[in-house]
Amino acid sequence: MKKVKVYTTPTCMYCKMVKDFFDDKGVEYSEVDLSVDVAAREEVVNKTNQMGVPVIEIAEEGKNPEYVVGFDQATLSEILGI
Repeated sequence: MKKVKVYTTPTCMYCKMVKDFFDDKGVEYSEVDLSVDVAAREEVVNKTNQMGVPVIEIAEEGKNPEYVVGFDQATLSEILGI
């Protein structure tokens, strides 16, 4: 099973859109608010070389996590098989 983590900020409209999309599709996810979690913010920048949100981390056991920056519905659907 794939684990989904969404890195967000409160004022990001695309963050809300990706969470609504996951809710509509029944995708379980955890959320990390980068506006208050400085360590997570630095970690995401180091892993993705990006400063934009949302950043979606999709992890599957035994594989390196995949990262999607921004709300890319087609890519997310393909990776998650939805």
